[in-house]
Amino acid sequence: MGTESQEVAAFILAGGKSTRMGTDKAFITLDGRTLLARALDSARSVATDVQIVGDTEKFAAFGPVVEDIFRGCGPLGGIHAALRASRMNLNLILAVDLPFVSPQLLQYLVTRARNTPDALVTVPHSRGGWQPLCAVYRPQFADFAENALRKGRYKIDVLFDESRAEVIEEGDFESAGFPTNMFRNLNTPEELAEASQEPQVQK
Repeated sequence: MGTESQEVAAFILAGGKSTRMGTDKAFITLDGRTLLARALDSARSVATDVQIVGDTEKFAAFGPVVEDIFRGCGPLGGIHAALRASRMNLNLILAVDLPFVSPQLLQYLVTRARNTPDALVTVPHSRGGWQPLCAVYRPQFADFAENALRKGRYKIDVLFDESRAEVIEEGDFESAGFPTNMFRNLNTPEELAEASQEPQVQK
């Protein structure tokens, strides 16, 4: 791992309620490994400082933990807490339930963020929607997030216009050779079972 990785922090969002899955998604297994272990390994490929956003009691055994400041506010609360805790200029946010995201993709995101210093967030727009839980944020984005959280506004993508987002379109990923299903997340037992049958799951 090069010196550039020392400029990057990575945060695994693992505090979701996992209602549709019926059990904590962080600890379900895919191809013999938990989603948390997979996410941590991928994040460590691009950052030396990797932390988990969630419940300290639940996750302290697996690495440093950051807890939400604004509790019960969904992923935006997790992003806000991560950025307030970070000492780095580039902060990768990765949801725990994105097992098809590769280390190569994360490096691509970090490189794009590094090359666009005026953008407070470098975010994919793929599969017809935003992917804010696999994106790179600068610390100043926390100010926009906190303002929204205090007003009870929890949608992340509405903040991108005012925070100077660098948007990576699906065509950019395709040109770089990344598969179209990389942002597919796992929300239900059926989706997990389907993913388990696929021959090429991201290691």
